[in-house]
Amino acid sequence: MTSAERTVRAPRSARWQGWPRWVARATVVWGVLYAGFGLGCALTGTTLRYHGGGPGASWPGWAVMTVGVSAAAVSGAVAVYGLRPALRVLLLAACVLAGITAFSLLMDVITLMVGQGVDSPASTANKALSAVGAVLLAATARSDRPSAGTAVRAPSAAPRSIQLAAWAGTLAFVPYAAMKLVWAFGGTFAGITGEEMLAVSERNGASGLFLTLESWGLDPSALLAGLGVFLLWGLVRPWGQVFPRWTPFLRGRRVPRRLPLVPALLGAATLAPYGVVGIGYLLLATSGAVTMRPGDFHSPDDALLVGWIGMVAFAVYGLALTLAARSYWLRTRPPRRPPADAGLRCGGPWDRTANSP
Repeated sequence: MTSAERTVRAPRSARWQGWPRWVARATVVWGVLYAGFGLGCALTGTTLRYHGGGPGASWPGWAVMTVGVSAAAVSGAVAVYGLRPALRVLLLAACVLAGITAFSLLMDVITLMVGQGVDSPASTANKALSAVGAVLLAATARSDRPSAGTAVRAPSAAPRSIQLAAWAGTLAFVPYAAMKLVWAFGGTFAGITGEEMLAVSERNGASGLFLTLESWGLDPSALLAGLGVFLLWGLVRPWGQVFPRWTPFLRGRRVPRRLPLVPALLGAATLAPYGVVGIGYLLLATSGAVTMRPGDFHSPDDALLVGWIGMVAFAVYGLALTLAARSYWLRTRPPRRPPADAGLRCGGPWDRTANSP
């Protein structure tokens, strides 16, 4: 018996054992709140666009209200009549829409972490609500799955191919982190000095903590990249299935083993498409099909160089994180219980007739 096949018994809260009973009702509540949020934005003229308003800027609010009302209605039907195939399709469609809306939420979170204000608070709130809704809608679409009991699989490593993907995601961040650290230590890269980059950060509204770390040679973006690599390897190595429990502030508490999937899915859903789309744009800019704006750099070529380093890092890491998260989910699924008559049908140890004379 391999380590992946061995199981251990773990306590499980009765509250979570009954999650299929309440998840549909929770989704109904979310749908009503989301619809109210969209209606309020539409009536007050608050735009949900990332870069502000303009003609027809209120239509996203009406769209959000429509999605919220639809999700509440379908989830209510699930709570009353049970999960039917047609309802599952509608739930998954709403889940996809909510996931698309939540795109780039991680970028807004990072922006807030470094003390800079987001371009549109309403847009960020919409993304956060959409992310919550995507999780609830997906859970409701799977709410007819029977409980697998309290057994959990023993910690195991991901297959070799997934670990190679993790190495690719790690190495992709090396040029990005090196570029950031060059600027943090006052060096020059892509024609711009560390002092100029610090001035740009200050002009863009960076917090005092961000500027202090930069002055110490600790770029916050490089530190976040390090945390991302730590998360990536936690998803593919056995210690990643137990590390929430050995952290000091969680020791002795009941922590879901799948806790690392929350930041993993958020990062994968943001960084992978962001990097892939960014690489597509950079290919067009490199070929001369579109014009690359210099932005804070001295020339379009400098901006193109930095763009390639950043987008390749985001795309490769995002794809690696996607593969690692899927592997982690498969390796932490509770094992299926054998049917009650499995021993009788297979002549196993439960088959009393197998040992009779």
